[in-house]
Amino acid sequence: MSPSRPPVTQAMIDLYDRFTHGGEDGGLDRRALMAGLARLAGGSAAAAAVLSAIAASPAAASIVAADDRRIIAGTAQWPGGTIHHLSGYLVRPAVSNRLTLGTVMLVHENRGLTEHIRDVARRLALEGFIVLAPDFLSPDGGTPADEDKARTMIGALGRDATVADAVATVDYLGSLKGGNARVGAVGFCWGGGLVNALACAAGTLRAAVAYYGPQPPAALVPAIKARMLLHYAGLDERIDAGIPAYEAALKAAKVKYAAFVYPGVNHAFNNDTSAERYDKAAADLAWSRTVAMLHETLG
Repeated sequence: MSPSRPPVTQAMIDLYDRFTHGGEDGGLDRRALMAGLARLAGGSAAAAAVLSAIAASPAAASIVAADDRRIIAGTAQWPGGTIHHLSGYLVRPAVSNRLTLGTVMLVHENRGLTEHIRDVARRLALEGFIVLAPDFLSPDGGTPADEDKARTMIGALGRDATVADAVATVDYLGSLKGGNARVGAVGFCWGGGLVNALACAAGTLRAAVAYYGPQPPAALVPAIKARMLLHYAGLDERIDAGIPAYEAALKAAKVKYAAFVYPGVNHAFNNDTSAERYDKAAADLAWSRTVAMLHETLG
């Protein structure tokens, strides 16, 4: 920890969560966030240092480099749910002992298709899958460099239209050359919520993995055909409040699922570019469970 930065407290992390995800009171803008952090940290300079430790860092090093020779990566385009097209990051293993591979849609957080999400796509490709990370902001010009702007743009997306785009992406992956027609989806934060909604809307989806994602309405759960894997952070009161009703609906609908709550960790615990929220032990365990389930369901 830098000598100029005070210890990051749970109250600081909770305040940042209100800024990035809103709340019953409408959330916070950046000015209110910095004012609140300054009160908690003891000044504006300390607040800036705290924010840099909590927020995801665009400059953080990738675990799998973009030019890693073990993968083949590029940009893909495909029809969306209406008249527009989507684009995204498509990556597959450079060498495989299988003629066809399971395909996975990787859904970004509410900051859009960032380099971190591209890195996660590369990691998943090295596990033996063809991975497509859509940019759900591509119809609006693509994910901007300004994360605040990206969050605003994602907040303005219509849920029905976005789910339709996700369903169209499942259809695209189902017929992708080199794929085995078995499609799964993995999503984080906003993307976890979209994966939950997608599972209710796409009957051909085989597997759905939602990391700390908002739950769908209980009335939609009986439509789920996919096998579900749900990861939650023990300190994430905002999202965890919806777990009991979701599990009750899944059980009533006889959906095959597993749900895990990782004690003592925060929302976004899988994001290794956020120094104070990332938890390696929880992230590694959740990742191993994710990869195992995808291999079991997608082949």
